[in-house]
Amino acid sequence: MAIRAQFENSNEVGVFSKLTNSYALCSTGGSENFYSVFEAELADHIPVVHTSIANCRFVGRVTVGNKRGLMVPNTTTDQELQHLRNALPDKVVIQRVEERLSALGNCIVTNDHVALVHTDLDRETEDLVSDVLGVEVFRQTIAGNALVGSYAVITNQGGMVHPRTSIEDIEELSSLLQIPLVAGTVNRGSDVLGAGLVANDWTAFCGLDTTSTEISVIESIFKLQDQGPANIVNSMRSSLIDSLT
Repeated sequence: MAIRAQFENSNEVGVFSKLTNSYALCSTGGSENFYSVFEAELADHIPVVHTSIANCRFVGRVTVGNKRGLMVPNTTTDQELQHLRNALPDKVVIQRVEERLSALGNCIVTNDHVALVHTDLDRETEDLVSDVLGVEVFRQTIAGNALVGSYAVITNQGGMVHPRTSIEDIEELSSLLQIPLVAGTVNRGSDVLGAGLVANDWTAFCGLDTTSTEISVIESIFKLQDQGPANIVNSMRSSLIDSLT
């Protein structure tokens, strides 16, 4: 299910955390409450790592990762890198990246199979994304925005993109990624999905302002609840139609 959370007074949970199928990163400092929300939901399945990147808190926006790997910017200190290596599972490859566009989380969006990257990303970085994360890489924009990581959130189950994405673009992206996509918002109408939402194959965390309608869209596209309201409505509708015909 999708869980609402807040980092201090900010609803931008995707700025302060990174969630994949094999680990989660949470920013150091801030309220313990934020960390404990992640810990309560995830600790039985994957490690939840307290960390900073370049002594800053915005770990979600400057890192990109999936179950196989984690890419961090070249401003990451040796100490932080060592801490991540110690805390993450051995099978996760950690790579420091020399890249002009150092907010990797804003410029790259990935699941365990495919990554979309900023159109101006260096060729070497594109190769690293492919090698470290073990994914196919495509240069794309979303609703005309090059910051694909800010305006899309994808998992292996489904994905959510900027609300102004055209139907043609959604269909094209959906066939590239081989997952269903929906245009939507978080935090009461915010289109910066990457900042307001983190998700993996079985859970999602979104800002405290996210409405119940937004949550039901999130839960249905990421397949977080098979018995979600949409499914119940659909099954009721089909049974009604059956009884009428």
